[in-house]
Amino acid sequence: VIPIILAHHDKFDGKGYHETQGENIPLEARILSVADAYDAMTSDRPYRKAISPFEAKEMMMKLAGSDFDPKVIEAFATCFRLGTMEVPEIMV
Repeated sequence: VIPIILAHHDKFDGKGYHETQGENIPLEARILSVADAYDAMTSDRPYRKAISPFEAKEMMMKLAGSDFDPKVIEAFATCFRLGTMEVPEIMV
């Protein structure tokens, strides 16, 4: 779990916290990176209001290949389109 946590802010193009890039970043960290960014964008923060899920998705799609793994973004977009992004109430 530690390598995943350490790498989840790494950018797909290697311009993140570490120089690790592309598929050298653990897949789980690439997935967590997308989930973390989406949650951060769609949640209110002390310094800014949340943006809509649709705005967040569009921003993230534009960052595919630089910040995020394009394959993970493609899977994210599919889940978004299918409406499977909701967290079951029992888990909240």
